[in-house]
Amino acid sequence: MTTKQRAYLKGLAMEMNAIFSVGKSSVTPDMVKAISDALEARELVKISVLNNCADDPKDIAETLAGRTKSEVVQVIGKKIVLYRPNSDKPKIVLPKA
Repeated sequence: MTTKQRAYLKGLAMEMNAIFSVGKSSVTPDMVKAISDALEARELVKISVLNNCADDPKDIAETLAGRTKSEVVQVIGKKIVLYRPNSDKPKIVLPKA
């Protein structure tokens, strides 16, 4: 992913609300499945890390990206943005590389 593409996705993510929250149980298999399903439907998801979660948001982002086969767009504070293009019908058209 190029810098221009990442910046485009960050712009889209600014207007989004977090649809998942990571709490004290951190990353669970059910959460990974739900995030993967959301990525399939939306391609771009925002995740909030709650204050009661002991894990570092950057570590959580890398773990989720690996398990959902997505890319980390950004981690700002306790917000994570992940992107995975839909292989069948892409909804987000990225700028050319």
